[in-house]
Amino acid sequence: MKKSLLTAACYFAGLVLALAQTANDPRQQFAAIGDFKLESGKIIQDCTIGYRTYGKLNSAKTNAILFPTWFGGTTKVLEFVTPWHAIDTTRFYLITADALGNGVSSSPSNSTKQHGSAFPFFTIRDMVETQHQLLAKLGISQLTAVIGISMGGMQTFQWAASYPGIARHFIPIIGSPRPSGYDLMLYNLDRKIIEGDSAFNHGNYTVNPVLAPAAMLLQMAGTTPEYWVKNMSYENFPIWLKRVETAKSPDWNNTYYQVMANIWQDISKTYGGSMQEVANHIKAKMLIIVSKQDHLVNPTPAIEFSKLLPAKLIVLDSNKGHLAVSFGDPQMKQGIIDELAEEK
Repeated sequence: MKKSLLTAACYFAGLVLALAQTANDPRQQFAAIGDFKLESGKIIQDCTIGYRTYGKLNSAKTNAILFPTWFGGTTKVLEFVTPWHAIDTTRFYLITADALGNGVSSSPSNSTKQHGSAFPFFTIRDMVETQHQLLAKLGISQLTAVIGISMGGMQTFQWAASYPGIARHFIPIIGSPRPSGYDLMLYNLDRKIIEGDSAFNHGNYTVNPVLAPAAMLLQMAGTTPEYWVKNMSYENFPIWLKRVETAKSPDWNNTYYQVMANIWQDISKTYGGSMQEVANHIKAKMLIIVSKQDHLVNPTPAIEFSKLLPAKLIVLDSNKGHLAVSFGDPQMKQGIIDELAEEK
């Protein structure tokens, strides 16, 4: 298969699993934040947040940039995406934070006291609150920026809603302030596939199952029909299918819990359901980057939110869809560089 096709497949399958390993990794750090009360009122016992840092924090502790992970991603994966292509770590102190449920921070897969289905459900807002506690432990009360891709972009929107004055810039990339109707159809279809598989056993499995239909759905939606038609021939389809059906996947409870967090995301919940009210409270500068042909996170809610603000909007147009973004993308890279250029 073509290299680009393998890249798309790896994004949602084996690469995430292979790079998620943190043993004997000196860059990986952890912050213990104790018993953490969730938005639901339930508790994550002995909650721990993984993170990595690059660059140097200035004496005033004002040059930090927070970068949370995307759906299924880890801070280790971010090292391979190299966000410092757009973020100058000789000027900024970059903190990449592992989101709840990614298998590094507290997750169904790694909790000893609340393992598997005993782990409480969490929201995107809960992810942000754990990261806020991480910053407190690092002695940081003001950020230069919060930047995130995909579910990291959702966390960035939530940061803007929960802590509108904490950063001078918010840069959500292919994220959404809340799912569109299309997104909800897709995410709930994936949820139903996972829930309905007997091997998943309502999250009470002892061996991580192979849930090929759920993995296939996410891979298909990751790009566009045009992309798949051009990059996967009729003859190569069996190769792709076998790869999906036999590839090791990240822990399916972790995936399921993050899917549920995406479904529940809505930054207006604490503002009476009004996106305009959220926008009214945001004083920081905002650069919103979307992908026009995104089949995994529809760009419409983010575009509509940008109109409520004096926000810059960059619309990428590529048949790679959700995977159009990378720090090698010149339009996106330059947009971030320009946004941060005023910071001295």
